[in-house]
Amino acid sequence: MNTPIVHNNCPVSLLGGGACQKEALELALKHAPILVAADGAAAVALKYARVPDFVIGDFDSLDEGTIAQIPPERMFRISEQDNTDFHKCLSRIKASLVLAVGFTGGRIDHELAVYHGLVMNAHQVCIVIGAVDICFVVPDGFTIDLPQGTRVSLFPMGATKASVTGLKWSFEDMALAPDQKIGTSNMAVGGGVRIETSKSNLLCILPVECLDHAMSALKSFVRA
Repeated sequence: MNTPIVHNNCPVSLLGGGACQKEALELALKHAPILVAADGAAAVALKYARVPDFVIGDFDSLDEGTIAQIPPERMFRISEQDNTDFHKCLSRIKASLVLAVGFTGGRIDHELAVYHGLVMNAHQVCIVIGAVDICFVVPDGFTIDLPQGTRVSLFPMGATKASVTGLKWSFEDMALAPDQKIGTSNMAVGGGVRIETSKSNLLCILPVECLDHAMSALKSFVRA
């Protein structure tokens, strides 16, 4: 595990260089006011009149004009080439919660790498916020209260077994895998949805309107 660059008991916003509307960034900052920019996303933050508190990456996407506007003590160069900027950042954040914006809606390979990074860093609670959905790794014994009719998708990033109650199509001890059984487009019956999973590689995908529900449900899984 990497030594944290960002170590804070408060929620942290992580900004990527992909498609990110100002409203999405403001939504994240409302809940998580500390801003970490992944490499070239520093320019996105400046465009929205926000100087990042931390910039982490290999800096291959940063121009000199952007660098000049950010205090040097906020810049953290990570030269490793085997991992994406999302992974570089998330693996060096230790916070009560990370809200990631600007990582979806662009190149498919980049977005898939983000979900890979979520699973690789499942010890850090992180919610990826997109234009339509949010996504996070499901902890074992996870319970979330959702309104009736809420769309719930469960996507395994590897082989796992899961039991779910509180959905229209609930199941018990089902084997899931990306090349076999997956669980997209299920529906909450209203009230508590409980998920038990054998491995920390199951993604939960919910409408973005469920962000507050997800944040509340994930609080009990924050590690000191």
